[in-house]
Amino acid sequence: MTTTPDPVDTWIDSWRTELPESVLTSTELIKRILCLSAGLEAAMRRTLAEFQLTPAEFDVLTALRRSGEPYRMKPNRLARLLMLSTGGTTNVTHRLVARGYVVRVADPDDARSAWLHLTPEGVDIAGRAVLTVGRAVETDLFEGAPTDLVDQATHALRALFAEAPGLRR
Repeated sequence: MTTTPDPVDTWIDSWRTELPESVLTSTELIKRILCLSAGLEAAMRRTLAEFQLTPAEFDVLTALRRSGEPYRMKPNRLARLLMLSTGGTTNVTHRLVARGYVVRVADPDDARSAWLHLTPEGVDIAGRAVLTVGRAVETDLFEGAPTDLVDQATHALRALFAEAPGLRR
């Protein structure tokens, strides 16, 4: 399969000319993943603006939504799951509480703790945002790419994650 050179190819070729020892086995893969990540973030931010959500708010809402009914989680678990600081999680959840998407409910078994619950409005916006973001990413980034090629890339990255312990940290 012949492909048309792209900006990553140009970038790699420049380094091969200027500092060949800087081009390692993973260099091209890393650069392509960084480009993909930037594209994903841009598509996500554009779409989340329609919902007046930040990426962090979206992450909290969707983590609670995918936890299943009753759509609740302890703040510490949520912070670990999303790799956020507890302070950052608190700031985000305060904003979501103020907007009526999340409520804090005291834990009857632990007076020092509370549960974060999605409200019905939170369940609704999380579901709509996930679908809209997913469609936007599919359209913005992967439109025109054959499904089997996307599947191959997915399987290759899954295999890479399985074999490279550094990726699982």
